[in-house]
Amino acid sequence: MSGYVIDVPKVNSLPVKGQDRRFPVRRVYCIGRNYAAHAIEMGHDPDREAPFFFQKNPDNLDPSGEFPYPGHSSDVHFEVELAVALGGGGCNIPVDKALEHVYGYALSLDMTRRDLQGVAKKMGRPWEIGKAFERSAPVGPIHPASATGHLSEGRICLQVNGEIRQDGNLNQMIWKVPEMIAYLSEYFELAAGDVILSGTPAGVGAVARGDVMRVEIDGLGAMDVSVV
Repeated sequence: MSGYVIDVPKVNSLPVKGQDRRFPVRRVYCIGRNYAAHAIEMGHDPDREAPFFFQKNPDNLDPSGEFPYPGHSSDVHFEVELAVALGGGGCNIPVDKALEHVYGYALSLDMTRRDLQGVAKKMGRPWEIGKAFERSAPVGPIHPASATGHLSEGRICLQVNGEIRQDGNLNQMIWKVPEMIAYLSEYFELAAGDVILSGTPAGVGAVARGDVMRVEIDGLGAMDVSVV
């Protein structure tokens, strides 16, 4: 009988709203600068150009409700995002078939060590040191699309200690969810268990230990995340 030379790493999984079974996470893709106003605030042209993606690690997704402030940074930013969980996949998926592969949606945050990301940008290096650190993607339970329908518009906002800091609408995405899936599938073989973080509206900013972030998206309720 074959075996493994080390213990098999734990498969990260997320709760599913209204179910006892969980959603196993395979890969995490994140789209950059997908809301025009956020592209502008980050110093980029908001015109519709080819999308670009980076990856977080599956175990960066964290449903605990706490965000441990990471080391080696003094400028950690919040970015509220809609998470798209895939129940199927493939290569070269047509746009008009893309939503057939969506299992559900969730509230999420793409927490960013902005100072480290800035250094990486200046040096032409990958962003993972600023984006893919431990527990860098607080996330809520996945809501099956069979219950919510497919989300293409609705308010997406974030409060810090009761003050609204980000306030946008899903219909402001430059690249819509079906287009993201179709584009990604041209370069990667997508599969069930993949999660796509779909970009953030304008208003990103720093947090400190003791802050409480509240994420809200129409149709998905709210999620509180404490910075510890």
